[in-house]
Amino acid sequence: MTALTVALVLVVAAALVLRWRRPAWYWLVFGAAFAAVRVLFQYTSVMDACGLTVPPSRWRLAMARLANRPVPESRAPRILRLRPTRTGLVLRLKLRPGQDAFDVSASCDRLRHSFAMYGVTSRELRSGVVEVRMTGYDVLKRVQMPAKTDPAPMRVPVALREDGAVHYRDYRTVPHGLTLGATESGKSVYQRNLVAGLAPMDVALVGIDCKQGVELFPLARRFSALADNPDAALDLLEALVSHMADVYQVIRAEQRITVNVPDAEIAADIWDLPDHLRPVPIVVLVDEVAELALFATKDEEKRRDRIITALVRLAQLGRAAGIYLEICGQRFGSELGKGITMLRAQLTGRTAHRVNDESSANMAFGDIAPDAVLAAIQIPTETPGIAVTGDSSGGWARIRAPHTTLRQAVNLCNKHASRTPDLPALAPFRPVVGTPAPASEPLAKTAPATV
Repeated sequence: MTALTVALVLVVAAALVLRWRRPAWYWLVFGAAFAAVRVLFQYTSVMDACGLTVPPSRWRLAMARLANRPVPESRAPRILRLRPTRTGLVLRLKLRPGQDAFDVSASCDRLRHSFAMYGVTSRELRSGVVEVRMTGYDVLKRVQMPAKTDPAPMRVPVALREDGAVHYRDYRTVPHGLTLGATESGKSVYQRNLVAGLAPMDVALVGIDCKQGVELFPLARRFSALADNPDAALDLLEALVSHMADVYQVIRAEQRITVNVPDAEIAADIWDLPDHLRPVPIVVLVDEVAELALFATKDEEKRRDRIITALVRLAQLGRAAGIYLEICGQRFGSELGKGITMLRAQLTGRTAHRVNDESSANMAFGDIAPDAVLAAIQIPTETPGIAVTGDSSGGWARIRAPHTTLRQAVNLCNKHASRTPDLPALAPFRPVVGTPAPASEPLAKTAPATV
């Protein structure tokens, strides 16, 4: 009996230590089983308390009267599947007649308290079937990406969602994106994860970093073109517009529009072209867009108008030519001048880190997901990297990218430097790089102090 007691005490102590220091391990060893039992045991009563049950049908009531039996109870949605994951539980429900997916979505916060879970979200899979994802712990406190993800061409895993799922940046689905965030909000780390995810792929990276290149130029060995000032950025963007026109000529020449060619083989963008003719896709990363839109003199105003016009053209026409925009900045609104709101309308993917005021959050989500505005302004200062992401569908989620140091990103870009394509149209902007620095040498964002 003493040995059993000691073993039980050790197990409880181990569980408490794991829950404190390694919540993911605790969930896999203990938490998932306890939570599954709790959900199954309390399911009917919780659904009834949350108003997710329907009264018995007239046919059941008539049968009960004929058989002289008690009135049947209200019925909750039927459980189709309960699956544990590395971060929580996934519950698939079949709704009863008269129920709607919005009923489950509106009750997520009550389900979270009732099942004693950290977070609960829901989404409709198909008509009458809803998936409820429950997380057992704060997965955004210490981000650990799964060992196996599902990358694809132009699809990069960049962050972890609050429901434990991986957040992908899919350029073929959402061609252009806008990332906002105040200083030290995690915007640079998010951008590094994008570059690190794109580095092993067959894609050309083009960077515009008007902070004298302090963010993107350390990664220069993987970039096909870089600009570190507004004048160079203008020339680079106009070269991209000319390259886009050349790509469209290739598509026109290879559209194969004849009566003998099936419709599925007619080319309308670069992905419909044969592999040997397909131009390499290009991702354009703009580190601080406000530096391209500000001006102080008449000459700078003319330059600014040409820059914004080129960006708008790339956003409107670049998708079919395989040119994708990733715009970053602290603010992005009408105060930056004419053409800015037109550009923002083309940026489907929106990501907002911690912002300093509500108007900045409205710039990102006010026109597509108003509910996300409140979530964006509530991001605490002590948790850099947490962001709210959404798109034109109106859905949004909280995410956090894993912390990637600048040295890690530099080493990865150096490793895949051989994949950097040489584009003739962008040859004048190809960065000149020397011998890569040793991996052990620290590379800080600030210059070393002089003695």
